[in-house]
Amino acid sequence: MYLIVGLGNPEPEYSKTRHNMGFDVINKLSEKYNIDIKKEKFDGIYGNGTIENQKVILLKPQTYMNLSGESIIQYANFYKVDPEEILIIYDDIDIETGTIKIRKKGGAGTHNGMKSVVNELNTVDFPRIRVGTGSKEKVNNLIDYVISKVSEEEYERLEEGIEKAVEAVIEILKIGIDNAMNKLN
Repeated sequence: MYLIVGLGNPEPEYSKTRHNMGFDVINKLSEKYNIDIKKEKFDGIYGNGTIENQKVILLKPQTYMNLSGESIIQYANFYKVDPEEILIIYDDIDIETGTIKIRKKGGAGTHNGMKSVVNELNTVDFPRIRVGTGSKEKVNNLIDYVISKVSEEEYERLEEGIEKAVEAVIEILKIGIDNAMNKLN
């Protein structure tokens, strides 16, 4: 079983913000595979289903970004999911808007949500998909930049990355993380 987690802040207040790319990917997967995300447990909302013949839990932690790991560890422990089968999807300002990067493992960088995940899971050995939200312009206030609403025009560019991340999840489940990285990175 895979625990597929999108990082973000509770909707609808934070919908269509750069920091909610993880939630947006989970929402698209939910639509595509008819997995209702309505159950509540362990500080998150989730749904169970099947994607590419793999049993999955789609999870959106409701702890706010900086405490995401607190929800994720509860699901991992309850459902006995190994770190290699916990796929984290989140925004990354250092990656160009409309693109993604898949990694098999690695540190949290400057992303506070990922710092929480690494801290709670007590490992960096879990796969992740980083959805680009980067700007070519210098950003003065990073917090305002990531949590402020974006224009429809910019959201269309962000949706390119969301769609690529959905494809990446599907490929990881079909052909494995290494092959997905070779194909999509």
